[in-house]
Amino acid sequence: MKSKNAIVFGGSSGIGLATSQLLHERGANVTVASLEKPAEELCEQDRFAWVHCDVREPREVEAAILKATSAGPIDAVVYSAGIQRYGTVVDCTADQWDLVQAVNVRGAFLAGHFALPHMRRGGAIVNVSSVQAVACQQGVAAYAASKGALDALTRAMALDHAAAGIRVNAVLPGTVDTPMVRSSAELFREDKTVDAVVAEWGRLHPLGRVAQPIEVARVIVFLLSDEASFVTGGMITVDGGLLAQLSVRV
Repeated sequence: MKSKNAIVFGGSSGIGLATSQLLHERGANVTVASLEKPAEELCEQDRFAWVHCDVREPREVEAAILKATSAGPIDAVVYSAGIQRYGTVVDCTADQWDLVQAVNVRGAFLAGHFALPHMRRGGAIVNVSSVQAVACQQGVAAYAASKGALDALTRAMALDHAAAGIRVNAVLPGTVDTPMVRSSAELFREDKTVDAVVAEWGRLHPLGRVAQPIEVARVIVFLLSDEASFVTGGMITVDGGLLAQLSVRV
């Protein structure tokens, strides 16, 4: 990632933060666009910047992109902003539905809309999707729909901008030990601890555990790198084997 110029939306926590740190460690200029500021010690480093960004707002996304271009044309875009709301289509309110779609899909559209005119040939975009775009649990109608839409958007962008030499891929994580997952565990823990619930969810994966954010970040950074120069339009699972298994037990 030497001399690359990257912007990470939702880069202040979880997978986005791990990706921002890894890109920076590998020599990239990194702009984090998020609602919350990353740790002060990270923001004080050279080649690292933070800009407040509500991904639902076009002006804020455009401003974040322009901030990133102060270091030159953009080579890498990571869209890691996302929220989860639980419920069926009956339980979910229209406002909740709209919020999930706005953050998880509209924001990715806005990121691409404003970033692509500033991207170098050979640049790459990675959207952080979810295994729930492919196979989902009960009670996640809004979230699953948003991630399915994000995958479709990723494919469309990959085709539309291939001639410009820009690659677009998505990663589909399983359960990852992030603040969002721990917030979900708090909702469902009953008399268990959050750690116990997270560990229980981990055992649903063939590898027997949840992922750490850095494990997903490594795949994202690979997809952004020149080593992935012939990979575009891909939906890359990082799920500990979750989607490979059937629920049938013998």
